[in-house]
Amino acid sequence: MSVGNIKIAIKASLLLEKEERFFYLITIMEILLYVLGGLVAGFGGGRFLLKGMYKNEEIAAQNKAKKILADAEENAEILRKNKLLEAKEKFLQMKSEHEQEINNRNNQANQRENQLRQKEQSLNQKLEHMGRKEQEMDQVKQNLEKQIELARKKQEELDQAKAQQVSQLETLANLSAEEAKNQLVDALREEARTQAMMQIKDIVDEAKMTAAKEAKKVVIQTIQRTATESAIENTVSIFNIESDEVKGRVIGREGRNIRALEAATGIEIIVDDTPEAIILSGFDPVRREIARLALHRLVTDGRIHPARIEEVVAKTKKQIEDEIVEIGERTVIDLGIHGLHPELIRMVGRMRYRSSYGQNLLQHSREVANFCATMAAELGLNVKLAKRAGLLHDIGKVPDDNPELPHAILGMQLAEKYKEHPEVCNAIGAHHDEIEMTSLISPIVQACDAISGARPGARREVVESYIKRLKELESLALSYPGVEKTFAIQAGRELRVVVESERVTDAQAEVLAADISNRIQTEMTYPGQIKVTVIRETRSVAFAK
Repeated sequence: MSVGNIKIAIKASLLLEKEERFFYLITIMEILLYVLGGLVAGFGGGRFLLKGMYKNEEIAAQNKAKKILADAEENAEILRKNKLLEAKEKFLQMKSEHEQEINNRNNQANQRENQLRQKEQSLNQKLEHMGRKEQEMDQVKQNLEKQIELARKKQEELDQAKAQQVSQLETLANLSAEEAKNQLVDALREEARTQAMMQIKDIVDEAKMTAAKEAKKVVIQTIQRTATESAIENTVSIFNIESDEVKGRVIGREGRNIRALEAATGIEIIVDDTPEAIILSGFDPVRREIARLALHRLVTDGRIHPARIEEVVAKTKKQIEDEIVEIGERTVIDLGIHGLHPELIRMVGRMRYRSSYGQNLLQHSREVANFCATMAAELGLNVKLAKRAGLLHDIGKVPDDNPELPHAILGMQLAEKYKEHPEVCNAIGAHHDEIEMTSLISPIVQACDAISGARPGARREVVESYIKRLKELESLALSYPGVEKTFAIQAGRELRVVVESERVTDAQAEVLAADISNRIQTEMTYPGQIKVTVIRETRSVAFAK
């Protein structure tokens, strides 16, 4: 039991004693009041009668009071003893609890002390182990230092011996060490280059034997099974007339007719000294066709004035729009493509009036669609998706608005807008490597696009740019050492390089062809592909006399 609990028990016993004393006082006061009341009552009833009885009553009251007092004292003593016993029991109980709590705390302290002692022992063991390790490391370090010193001495001896040998070799060979090293490096470099060329040739030959055979088979079969004629579209249209008198009527008084016609069609109309012809110049083939048809109707009808021009041009625009939709529908029906959005069908029809490098865009797209279908069938892929992607791969070249985006990305966005298949959208966007290819149809569309554009006669080039490109090809090949002559043939699609047999070996010829093709690919812009052929020959000439 704690000191505080003992104090509380003592205070409780003191309070009990005070209560008992107070009880005694009250009891005595009640007895006195009772006696006084009896006396007063007796005095009021008969003074003389009570005088004789007073003593008896007093004696009886005193006896009664003594008895009550004795009983009260006895009860108080009993009550005090009970309270003391209760206080002692409480004290003993609290003392035992306190001792138990002290024992528990002592046990916990002992346990912690044991744990700390164990940790101390463990740390001492680790320190001893670390000390032994440090001693071992010091020994190893000393051994290593000794070995390093021995190695250094041996290296010095080897350097001295090497210097002596080099000196002797220089004396015998009449060459310095640097000159001999350069000769050896040159020889090793040439040997390594020759071996690398031979390995490259072997690897290329092996790849050609395994991969090129099937690829060529698929491509050749695709080209042979699909044949179509190409259409060359110009930036100008020629409107033929019967006589030059029509030119004056087309121009009109003070040029009002030709101005109205140009304003209505957006096409520049050139009336010059060209006999029996009016030139329609404009970048948009659809507008140029509207102007040609409207002019034909006006000349045939004979009534040419601004109001009539506007009326005829409006009717012609409506006719061309209907014709565009009809061309698109006929194209998708011919190719067996179903479920195409009406807006995409209209764009397919507009391809009829677009060209790419002089190649009609609709014919090109039909070719690519057929190529893709054939190649997909050969490779076991989805023919319908391949044909659909081939037809729509250049759809980005014909929208009404022309944002500043590559046509492949614009076409992909249009296809996504009109809910085309994801593989079709990826093939459209990836056919010029604008995005990453995610399906096998994408490389097929890319290959078929190149096949359709690369065949001879498919695309038209301006003469000046054509001649410039051929000269650049020949000049690029002539810049290499050992090249004697260069010839650009097959409309610039093949470059033949003649090399000097004394300066270029067969292995070097293989490397030269690869280098030239890589430079052409990185430095020049050209349609299709260019084949580089390096020719090396040895001629022996003798004369019989």
